[in-house]
Amino acid sequence: MNHVLVINSGSSSIKYQLVDATSGDALASGIVERIGLEVGKVKHEGPSGETVLEQAVPDHETGMRLVLDLFEQQGPQLREADLTAVGHRVVQGGDVFDGPAVIDDEVLAQIDALSPLAPLHNPANVAGIEAARHAFPNIPHVAIFDTAFHRTMPPAAYTYAIDEQVAKEFKIRRYGAHGTSHLYVSRATADFLGRPVEELNTIVLHLGNGASASAVRGGECIDTSMGLTPLEGLVMGTRSGDIDPAVLFHLARVGGYTIDQLDELLNRKSGMLGLSGYTDMRDVHDAVANGDERVKTALDVYYHRIKGYVGKYYAELGHVDVITFTAGIGENDDIVRLNALAGLERLGIQVDPERNAGRKKQPTVISPDGAEVTVLVIPTNEELEIARQSVAAIG
Repeated sequence: MNHVLVINSGSSSIKYQLVDATSGDALASGIVERIGLEVGKVKHEGPSGETVLEQAVPDHETGMRLVLDLFEQQGPQLREADLTAVGHRVVQGGDVFDGPAVIDDEVLAQIDALSPLAPLHNPANVAGIEAARHAFPNIPHVAIFDTAFHRTMPPAAYTYAIDEQVAKEFKIRRYGAHGTSHLYVSRATADFLGRPVEELNTIVLHLGNGASASAVRGGECIDTSMGLTPLEGLVMGTRSGDIDPAVLFHLARVGGYTIDQLDELLNRKSGMLGLSGYTDMRDVHDAVANGDERVKTALDVYYHRIKGYVGKYYAELGHVDVITFTAGIGENDDIVRLNALAGLERLGIQVDPERNAGRKKQPTVISPDGAEVTVLVIPTNEELEIARQSVAAIG
């Protein structure tokens, strides 16, 4: 058995899952929320069911102690689980990390030093790592980077057309994100089809509140939609995705917007929320069904952006064998899956309405028999990917 405690630490939360990396089973999971607020919330799901607590959680250290207490009280017992490793999701690995890294003081310092590239994420990842290292001082800790899978992009794909010296000084390039999911799904796609991953050209559409696309040739990423930060690319729940940078200059000069206000606008008040007032696609579909033209336009913008990236990656790959939907919207929203690829039949891309209908909890083909491009839904499992990479990293 290879039991790995997978930790995803945010600025005010700790998500965790105990994973058997050999079988793929999740043995327990939970989340600590509202860290630093007056009242925090803790949820643990284990062999005895679900436990929910509400109490103050002043910092990540306290949150990690609560996690340990819940495992002790509700199971499974971590001491008996014989942990192989603790795997940590880290958003930004920059140009330093191209794969998993066993964490020591030097690695932790490098992750912290990359915080300017991910100021909302890496500091929280560091806090979670520090708390977990205190809780499990004698177990290897491994960092798994969202950006690592995208390190195979060629310079033409990751280079921004700005002054070369400025880009070099401030480490400005396209790094991508969601790489752990894109890696897992591209491999799972090949496994499901019974074909070597080296033979496949795949477009992965990770559609959730955060959304990204990637072009994968022979198991290696050659392009992805997110850039220096996770803001670039597709329309998301609250993020704008692609936008003319001069819009920011205009808002600063004419509207008096500050840097912080612009950051807030594009990251938290844009995307589907900014266009429609909703972030939940179920609310979006209800509004469209009730004749709300504003929301219909928002959804059209969402589809338009996805189709644009599918076409772009089709051109870059030369030919496409598979398009795979994944993540919360990609796995559960048949309306989005159907309409995001509508009109691309000349490219050999079709979705069968009957096969597409409903949520997909298992790998499912949703294209018709004989379609030139196979269209799939593959549920992502980032925790399992982190667990597997953690075991591999420590040998």
